[in-house]
Amino acid sequence: MALVSGSWNARPHIASAGTCCLVGVIFQQTLFVANAGDSRVVLGKKVGNTGGMAAIQLSTEHNANLEAVRQELKELHPHDPQIVVLKHGVWRVKGIIQVSRSIGDVYLKHAQFNREPLNAKFRLPEPMNMPILSANPTILSHALQPNDSFLIFASDGLWEHLSNEKAVDIVNSNPHAGSAKRLIKAALHEAARKREMRYSDLRKIDKKVRRHFHDDISVIVLFLNHDLISRGTVLDPTLSIRSALDH
Repeated sequence: MALVSGSWNARPHIASAGTCCLVGVIFQQTLFVANAGDSRVVLGKKVGNTGGMAAIQLSTEHNANLEAVRQELKELHPHDPQIVVLKHGVWRVKGIIQVSRSIGDVYLKHAQFNREPLNAKFRLPEPMNMPILSANPTILSHALQPNDSFLIFASDGLWEHLSNEKAVDIVNSNPHAGSAKRLIKAALHEAARKREMRYSDLRKIDKKVRRHFHDDISVIVLFLNHDLISRGTVLDPTLSIRSALDH
C-alpha cells in the first residue's frame, strides 16, 4: 500500500500488480501451510511397503473457478450480483481477475486506486464500498508422519498442466536432484501438446509472448528428513527450486 501510494502519480499501473503467496513452516513435527491465491502444496506420501506414493493436497486455493470460492464471495458481497462473472468459460472476480486473495492488486482493495489514470480495463463501473480482494491467507496444519516423503510447492502454472498424481509420480520416479526442473519441463511439454506444437518451438517464443501459451511456473520440491525434523534441527535441507523463467 505504501509503495503504491508513493508511486501513484508516476506509475499508476503499479496498483494492478499483485502476487499469490504460499508459505510452509515446520514446527514441532507439524507442517503449517499458509496460502493466499491459487498456488498449491502437494505431499508425496509412501503407501505402506508397496513402493507406491500417494498425492495429498495440503492447501486450499482462492480461485473463482471453484464453487466454494464463488459462494464465499457472494456471501461477502450479497448486494453485488456481478461479484463473480463468467467470461469466455472462466469465472473471474468482477470479470477481471481469477484469484480472490492476493498480495497487492490494491485496485480491488481501495477505492482511491480504482480510478484514472489506471488503465480502463482495471476500473470498475460502480463505486467500491468495501475491499473486493483480501490478502488474508488460509492456514492449514499437517502432523508429519514417517511415511511423508516430500512436498511440492508450486504456482498454478504447474497445476494447470499436471495433476497432483502426475507431479508426485515424476518426483518419486526420478533422482532427487533436478526435481523442480523436471516438473517444469513436463508442464511445458504438456502446454506445447495442448497447442499442437513442439516443445522446442515453445521454448523459442519470446518470454513476453509466452504468457499466452502458459502461466508463470515456479516450483520448490522439499524432501523431508524425519531424523532432523524429530530433533528440531534444520541443517541444509534437500531442496530443488526452479522457475520457468530460468528454464
